[in-house]
Amino acid sequence: MRIPDHIQQTIDAFSRLPGIGPKTASRLTFYLLRENEMLSSDLSEALSDLSKKTAYCKICHNITTKGLDECPVCSDYQRNHNIICVVEEPLDVIALERAGSFQGVYHVLHGVLSPIEGVGPDDIRIKELIDRTEKEDIQEIIVATNPNLEGDATANYIAQRLSNQDVIAVTRLARGMPMGGEIEYADQVTILRALEGRERMNK
Repeated sequence: MRIPDHIQQTIDAFSRLPGIGPKTASRLTFYLLRENEMLSSDLSEALSDLSKKTAYCKICHNITTKGLDECPVCSDYQRNHNIICVVEEPLDVIALERAGSFQGVYHVLHGVLSPIEGVGPDDIRIKELIDRTEKEDIQEIIVATNPNLEGDATANYIAQRLSNQDVIAVTRLARGMPMGGEIEYADQVTILRALEGRERMNK
């Protein structure tokens, strides 16, 4: 039996999402078909608002509400703006904030260095980080990229780029984070221990 084109388009759209294969995409599509129209309408409206109402902070490049130049963290001057925690993705900010122990600010790279995939320093927000260290009074950079090959390569590159700025301590999250793990999926205790046990990368 040939599936109608509009249903197949929905399955194909779901399939493009990470972690969702053709079978899961089909289940989601037919679940929406079985439910009342309100669920499909709510989902459609939420997805439309996702792009229309989301922007990136001009300082740290984390997600924020469109129309706001700064995210809630950057605009909070009770936080320590002399310490920047560098993460790969906005989801990492959410994980660190959930732990509730970090009171500095963030810088979101939106990726990591990966020569195999053709991702170099100009493809992620490293230049913007260096610019911040030159314009702001930064005392410490905590590199919180994931503990895997790409994350370590990115951390080492950042430390190298900042090696001429002796007043800035460049630290790395302690190995409370397992090798190959991802911050997004770490529990609060693991993140807290990793933050507390961070190690300096530059001397």
